[in-house]
Amino acid sequence: MAQLQLTRFGGVDVLQLSEQALSAPAAEQVLLDVLFASVNPIDVKTRAGLGWAAQKYQDRLPWTPGFDVCGVVKAVGADVTALTVGQRVCGMTFDGGAYASTMLAPAVELLPVPKNMTHAQAAALPLAGLTAWQGLFEHGQLQAGETVLISAAAGGVGHIGVQLAKQAGATVIATASETHHDFLRQLGADQVVDYHDPAAMAALTGQVDLVFDLVGFESGLQALSLLKEGGRQITVPTVAVPAIKAVADTQGKTVSGMLVHPDRDGLAALLALCADGKLQIHVSKIYPLTEGAKAHLAIESGHTRGKLLLDPSQQEM
Repeated sequence: MAQLQLTRFGGVDVLQLSEQALSAPAAEQVLLDVLFASVNPIDVKTRAGLGWAAQKYQDRLPWTPGFDVCGVVKAVGADVTALTVGQRVCGMTFDGGAYASTMLAPAVELLPVPKNMTHAQAAALPLAGLTAWQGLFEHGQLQAGETVLISAAAGGVGHIGVQLAKQAGATVIATASETHHDFLRQLGADQVVDYHDPAAMAALTGQVDLVFDLVGFESGLQALSLLKEGGRQITVPTVAVPAIKAVADTQGKTVSGMLVHPDRDGLAALLALCADGKLQIHVSKIYPLTEGAKAHLAIESGHTRGKLLLDPSQQEM
């Protein structure tokens, strides 16, 4: 099988294609033929040697990234009863491994894909969808009638978050460059603001109950001024949280970080929303597995819309 692996931490040149054989699945595992793998910012951050995943895998290199997968079950372990050979499944695989043509994954991390979802949508949903769900509702405690500001709203997590927040009865303010404004309005954003426009951003001062901060750093600090007194902010780049929190503490506002966690019930709910046509998953580009470096560079540009995927069936340059 083909795998796109991290041989060391660094630039995109550390992503190297290799051929390896996989063992039979262990008792609680399944063997998947990968249809698509999703590319997420955590993959890029880990490749650069940053964050919790880099710390976790630094002694296990070469390591195959990819925490999102849609695939077809090729074989099941002896204790697996909920999934069957030939079934199409998707999930967030907490140990990675999806940048490959075939992979092993714990069966508990996978769910059947509804018939009316495409392979691409199913691969793009899990990590981004669960991050949006958990950030807004578990950590952010967003309530109907509140106003939420979502930064980087056109990205993978952001465009899902806009839809979930709107469906929950919140007023949604989305920040993004102007090229994404129509896209975000179509997803249900009540107001779309160009973060490059200081006057437009300043006009939001004191209007926001919850900031779902997907950028951090200077953007996250700027967002504090938009919060009402007693407002709260969830900042996803956890490395940015301490500096923002230090300022928030002086203003009577709450800032916390978050790490997405596996949640079968949450993923099932998101899949059901997609199956019912209530949640749109936008995939902007699909790269061959061999061009994973290009997908990483696109993520690093900070201007992607929706999700990027890798297709292991396209292995020629």
